[in-house]
Amino acid sequence: MKKILLVLAFVLLNVFWGCSQKNSKKFAIRTVAFYNLENLFDTINDVNKNDEASPIMELKSNKSKVYWDKIDKLGSVIAQIGLEKANTSPAIIGVSEIENLNVLEDLVNSKHLATKNYGIIHYDSPDKRGIDVALLYQKRYFKPIYHEVFNPNIYVNNIKIFTRDQLLVSGYLDDELIHFIVNHWPSRRGGEKASRPNREKAAYQNTKIIKQIREQNSDAKILIMGDFNDDPINSSFKKVLNTKSKKKNINKDDLYNPYEDMFRRGFNTLKYRDKINLFDQIILSSPLLDKGEKEFSSYKMYKAMIFNKRFLTTKRGKYKGYPFRSFSNGSYTGGYSDHYPVYLYLIKEKK
Repeated sequence: MKKILLVLAFVLLNVFWGCSQKNSKKFAIRTVAFYNLENLFDTINDVNKNDEASPIMELKSNKSKVYWDKIDKLGSVIAQIGLEKANTSPAIIGVSEIENLNVLEDLVNSKHLATKNYGIIHYDSPDKRGIDVALLYQKRYFKPIYHEVFNPNIYVNNIKIFTRDQLLVSGYLDDELIHFIVNHWPSRRGGEKASRPNREKAAYQNTKIIKQIREQNSDAKILIMGDFNDDPINSSFKKVLNTKSKKKNINKDDLYNPYEDMFRRGFNTLKYRDKINLFDQIILSSPLLDKGEKEFSSYKMYKAMIFNKRFLTTKRGKYKGYPFRSFSNGSYTGGYSDHYPVYLYLIKEKK
């Protein structure tokens, strides 16, 4: 009798499981990420840039060994971002603090990423140290159709500040047209208050790029990402970009910042003098949001996160709890970056 009951239970379980599988929805999952790579410079002196000021150029020895170790470590991090849900590294990843195209080619050809077949979109920016932004994309998922750079043209006392360009890349993520804007806004050198207008001007440049996109399609799907050198509650976001933190409050032309609530709850992507900051963010236009409709016939945001795994965090000493950076006090630490990466999942139902 027990055997009969066990067999019957097994049959019922398989019937239930089969029905569940048949009726369950299957989703395509794509990871979009951003990562400040902390001074990813090569070891070759460029006479047209102040690259001598980069930490790797200031090392007394083993520059080449350090460079390739850093490439390997950054590649290993990128390979893991989004792996849990998407089963692969990011389909799209914006990066900042890179010197040139060469370092990006070394990165995407590293042992952790070589099989992913990443494409690169990069422009040399007017930043005096030669710091640039770029977009990397898995060619099997994303097909770029247009890209352009914009400089915010910031002047202080009638002197131009040579800061990073803002990179716009438009293309098809699978079969959907999506626009990505990659940023690295001016630093807080001289203090947050004194430097605030520079980042507000950088934010204003973003509004002009968004307007240009929306002139072609008012329902455009736009993701704005970067190291903004501002927290989600600062004026560059709340007053210039007019970002909002609650999906229910998002109207057609509004921008949603999932990192604002994270910041209010104490999450961070970097620390400075024991103060936490969440400078690294990904912001979305309203067509990328599901507001409870559970309608995923096109790509919508599923969840936004910070990739702050334990191995990326300093475990002891003065900087315990800080991101495990690569360079400190003129030496190579063997770390990764002084910023955590951020990422989100876009999902849609498979046809």
